Amino acid sequence: MFSSRSAIAAATVTVVLWASAFVGIRAAAPHFHPGSLALGRLLAGALTLLIFLAVRRQGLPPRAAWPGIVVSGVLWFGVYMVALNWGEQLVDAGTAAMVVNVGPAVMALLAGWLLHEGFPPRLLAGIAVSFAGTVVVGFSMSDGGHASVLGVLLCLVAAVTYAAGVVAQKPALRHASALQATTFGCLIGAVACLPFAGQLISDVARAPLHITLNVVYLGVFPTAIAFTTWAYALARTTAGKMGSTTYAVPVVVVILSWLILGEVPGLLTLAGGALCLAGVAVSRSRPRPVREPALR
Repeated sequence: MFSSRSAIAAATVTVVLWASAFVGIRAAAPHFHPGSLALGRLLAGALTLLIFLAVRRQGLPPRAAWPGIVVSGVLWFGVYMVALNWGEQLVDAGTAAMVVNVGPAVMALLAGWLLHEGFPPRLLAGIAVSFAGTVVVGFSMSDGGHASVLGVLLCLVAAVTYAAGVVAQKPALRHASALQATTFGCLIGAVACLPFAGQLISDVARAPLHITLNVVYLGVFPTAIAFTTWAYALARTTAGKMGSTTYAVPVVVVILSWLILGEVPGLLTLAGGALCLAGVAVSRSRPRPVREPALR
């Protein structure tokens, strides 16, 4: 699936840090509006990324990379984060993670169509298995299947914009480095969220210090670091296959929600999580080569 061990390590870092973001957003939700939380996270992420960019002495991306960076910046860094933050005010972290993980299915379909990556049978089978897991965990984490309809719809919006942003970013990575694509995508997302600047100032003034530091954490780790490791791994595989790895995120979210937020998973949740991981395994597997019969 990946061309190097470093890409596998990068994808693993992304999965763990993105999982922590769902829990962090849920913790910040009572104190920050969706737009202000997105802007605060993006500003912290952009500042961190600009420091990395200066240290690595990388300048502006080539002109050919900008269309993909702009689209991914607006959709993925901007709309996705606002929609997810709003959705997590209405549903728990586990449910949000399950619904957002419809995204890789949309991503694989868009990549197969727009990027001509094709539709490998094992990838489609893995998506189907993992999607079944997201449905099982979604119901198990949503108070008996009665989650907020608006919250679920907002998470679906997040899923679609996330998928579209990744598909837009993939061609940009042919021309720009992972760090360049992430830095300027994050900056564009922050600019798109500037209308929420007034809310951010008010929320920071009222929020407890540890919640504000949580927003900074969301910007530095799940945004600056995890989006860069994602772009690094994405440049070395297809969008469809990379998207399938994020089906492991809900499993980590369930564990972190259990430990940090006190959302204790039930047997149905664990069964759904197992299906998510099984789907990832199927999508990453390769068909066994057919052995030719030995000549006698």
